Amino acid sequence: MISESTIESTVKALFDNISFTDEPAGLYDPLRYMMAIGGKRIRPRLALTTFSLYRDEFGDGILDAAEALEVFHSFTLIHDDIMDNASKRRGVDTVWKKWDNNTAILCGDVMNIDSYRRLAKVNPKALPKVLELFNAMAAGVCEGQQYDMEFENASRVSMEEYIRMIGLKTSCLIACAAQIGAVIGGASEKDSELLYKFGYDLGLAFQITDDYLDTFGDEKVFGKAIGGDILQDKKTWLLIKAMELDHEAVSQAIALPGGNQEQAAAKIEAVTALYRKLGVQEHAKEAIRAYQASAEAYVAELGLSRLKSEILLRYAASLAGRVK
Repeated sequence: MISESTIESTVKALFDNISFTDEPAGLYDPLRYMMAIGGKRIRPRLALTTFSLYRDEFGDGILDAAEALEVFHSFTLIHDDIMDNASKRRGVDTVWKKWDNNTAILCGDVMNIDSYRRLAKVNPKALPKVLELFNAMAAGVCEGQQYDMEFENASRVSMEEYIRMIGLKTSCLIACAAQIGAVIGGASEKDSELLYKFGYDLGLAFQITDDYLDTFGDEKVFGKAIGGDILQDKKTWLLIKAMELDHEAVSQAIALPGGNQEQAAAKIEAVTALYRKLGVQEHAKEAIRAYQASAEAYVAELGLSRLKSEILLRYAASLAGRVK
């Protein structure tokens, strides 16, 4: 088994030293900028973690797969920021804001291609399955993003529809990372499927946590402006739950204008106050805990040693335990 400290140092080294083509600089400088922004690197870390459950040292292209997962994730964020008109990512200007939309689109495109170039270095024995998983995930992310955009103009979105959307847009990439690490590591089909389910439910908890923090988090910690989802009228877990509890009051609150700074602040305050009144905070915390518990139940089914199980449980807590 590979230690957690080794996994952490390996992830750091991977992305401290990751390299890309130099020219044209107008294409690759934004790419390097996006990768340098950093983040929690949760997907490559998960892939290395599940790999380590079955192997004692890194090999068979798992490091290349870990890079591919993060490059692909970063590509989706670049395009997501354009579609959301988001000016900040992890506390700094987004790629489209720093350069322009066309540069950001093209930069995202080449990152998508680069992720497959890295993935192709996986051990040939595991590569067909890895590509199958990666392709299904990539299509799922696009499908989830489409649902997310369609929800913007929908007067009502059910919680079931929302969970399906974040399952595609967020969970399937985290689940794919967990399963790819296991497959390259030589896990049984049963174990790799259980680890996919672990990652999937953990991804749901992770996204609901992000929804929560967008309204109730600390901007310095969260890395994005608080209340951005409210100003964009995004169909988040919080908004959908609030709609279930008092559709008329919530509809009136989100209909408030937010065009200038004063209006935006008033709208955020009004919607946030309504969330508090309806108890949406506690409902969200309950949902996060429930999905985390579901993910942890899959760990119990794996039949791992206590030490290995605890590694997965600590990983789960690092993603879902950000809301107290």
